[in-house]
Amino acid sequence: MTSHVVNESTVVLAIETSCDETAASVVMGGNDILSSVVSSQIEIHARFGGVVPEVASRAHLEALIPVVNAAITEAGILPSRVDVVAATAGPGLIGALLVGVSAAKSLALVWDKPFVGVNHLEAHLYAGLLDDPTLQFPLVVLLVSGGHTMIIEMRGHGDYVIMGRTIDDAAGEAYDKVARYLQLGYPGGPAIDKLAPSGNPHAVEFPRAMMHDGLDVSFSGLKTSVINYVKKNPDVSNVDVAASFQAAVVDVLCAKTIRAAQKVGAKGIVLGGGVSANSLLRSEMTARGAAAGFPVALPSRDMCTDNAAMIAAAAWHRLASDGPTNLSCGAYPNLKLDAVPR
Repeated sequence: MTSHVVNESTVVLAIETSCDETAASVVMGGNDILSSVVSSQIEIHARFGGVVPEVASRAHLEALIPVVNAAITEAGILPSRVDVVAATAGPGLIGALLVGVSAAKSLALVWDKPFVGVNHLEAHLYAGLLDDPTLQFPLVVLLVSGGHTMIIEMRGHGDYVIMGRTIDDAAGEAYDKVARYLQLGYPGGPAIDKLAPSGNPHAVEFPRAMMHDGLDVSFSGLKTSVINYVKKNPDVSNVDVAASFQAAVVDVLCAKTIRAAQKVGAKGIVLGGGVSANSLLRSEMTARGAAAGFPVALPSRDMCTDNAAMIAAAAWHRLASDGPTNLSCGAYPNLKLDAVPR
């Protein structure tokens, strides 16, 4: 156990730079968000159709200091009130991660405060708890983003079991690839989510891969099915394709998550990650979860995408259980959920 006092008045300044969002947040007591500032790089990367790592790193360098200053100002505190400085240490883009980790360690040294390196995947599990800290364990968390799709049993703080995961493409990756093929723009998830409600979700019966085979998921075949169908039916409406594709993704995610919750006797289901902002996923999971007897916690859309408030929440719990991270901590682009930055 750490000798550091961690309580409701502990203030964490957190930095998030794992991909293409430069974010800083000040959170008190693990869940009281005093500020959350995010500088998006979407417009920078849109012309490339995806994130360019070197461009992302340079953009972080330019945005970080203004974003951190804005977070502290918005929180209405002086830097001296900060008790802990945290940053995402992985997984993510190595160059982008190094910008945030280096800045956070520098601030910790200058201010003589403890530093906590945070696992980005673990932080996403706390997005739902930021909006509802009364949630009780065990929980089943569906973590869906551009890089990850996992069904996780959250038994308690720092106690996780991965029950299912994608065997190929992440759900968000499939959204981006389908949107790119349909020329809907970048990022693909929001573009399809905006278009799909105007279409017929039953227009095309796309496959639900592995629907009745364990808790793992697969979206590579679905992406290929969309491409092949459009090639064979060039006159099909993009609106109907988008709606049918989205219906297939959400159907699989909801069915598998609820099955996992039933398996472990979960007290609730939580969504996390960028794809958890998807309108159909949020409404379907809420309705189907309720029908199965599970309350569903939906993080606000601001907490779904990469942000520093969830990093601060995870850091607060990690400081309480493990103490500070050594300043020799680096950046770990392939960090797994069960790994703690050291």
